[in-house]
Amino acid sequence: MIDKEKLKRRFSRNARQYDKYAKVQKNMGDILIEKIKSTKTQYKNILEIGCGTGYVTKALCEHFKNSNITAIDIAPGMISHVKSKISDTRVGFICGDVEEMDFDKDFDLILSNAAFQWFNNLENTFKKLVKTLAPKGFMCFSTFGENTFIELKKCYEKTSSYFGIKDTIYPSQPFLSLKDYKKICSGILDKSHTLSLMETYEYEYFNCCKDFLYSIKKIGANNSQKRSNIVHPNFIDKVINTYDKDYRKDNKVLATYHNLFVFISKD
Repeated sequence: MIDKEKLKRRFSRNARQYDKYAKVQKNMGDILIEKIKSTKTQYKNILEIGCGTGYVTKALCEHFKNSNITAIDIAPGMISHVKSKISDTRVGFICGDVEEMDFDKDFDLILSNAAFQWFNNLENTFKKLVKTLAPKGFMCFSTFGENTFIELKKCYEKTSSYFGIKDTIYPSQPFLSLKDYKKICSGILDKSHTLSLMETYEYEYFNCCKDFLYSIKKIGANNSQKRSNIVHPNFIDKVINTYDKDYRKDNKVLATYHNLFVFISKD
């Protein structure tokens, strides 16, 4: 279970530094924008979920000259920061949790970049969003898959075993697989929808594990679960040492990003 209050604080605190460290997220956003452009449709009413610093929002403004954009983010600090960057009057920024929101209108385009992994009620929220997709509409989102940070996960498993911890401790919430998303979509979409999915892998390299963990912290993406684990005082040090030993190559350590993309067209 994600602690949304903790999530708000972390993203708000790191809003001004986010873009410096969010290289993978920007690449994911670029893929969404190119896919949207490929539909060759001018969508009138657009909903963006998790607008963050406005990287995707800005691209939407540039491509859709006559559209109305509703951009939502859960973190007050992010909304404040993006408002200082984007002054386009066609964009309405809302600070809120989309899982708790109801919409009184349909949207022609619904998109979200690297936000679905923060939902506590993914299926219900996805179902709600699908219902607000207008005829001839398009919905797309990116998120992180099960192999994201697989190296860190394995180091946590190895360290848990080392200290004799029976219930393995993990560094973050579990990420879903592409098959999981396909199953969720199949249970909600009907014959009026066309579904396609894809996945990509990206790799980042750091001088050491501490630099990798620092980069995660600076995009607010470190563990935001409500559950906290009381562990051995040397647990994290052991994780870091294991990571630096097991995943070092050419004097750099590796971090895997497993990126998932879901595209839905409505007749």
